[in-house]
Amino acid sequence: MFIINENEREYRFGDSGPKYLMRGPNIDFGLVCLQPGQGFPNHLHERIEENFFILEGEVTILIDSKEVGTLKPGDLIHVPPGEAHYLENRGTVPMVAVFVKAPYEPEDKVDVPLEEK
Repeated sequence: MFIINENEREYRFGDSGPKYLMRGPNIDFGLVCLQPGQGFPNHLHERIEENFFILEGEVTILIDSKEVGTLKPGDLIHVPPGEAHYLENRGTVPMVAVFVKAPYEPEDKVDVPLEEK
């Protein structure tokens, strides 16, 4: 068992990107922040499922290069293995979401070019 405060970790890119609060042994758990105009690269996981729960701001989600909607605080999206996902903050304020990935497999990430639709 352990307790951690999110202020003890940093976002990967300073003021944005993922911030892992827990890595393994069974899941990854953290926060992701996107500043207005930022996107998170399109990618998929072959074995991992990923969930995003929006806390602040809004984020547009594309699954397999198709826009599925804009999520707002309180919304949750579940992304099964094999579905490429892209997040983009088209709003005017930072977006912050909780993410949970399972099972824990840090090497299971495949970058996928975003197709124009």
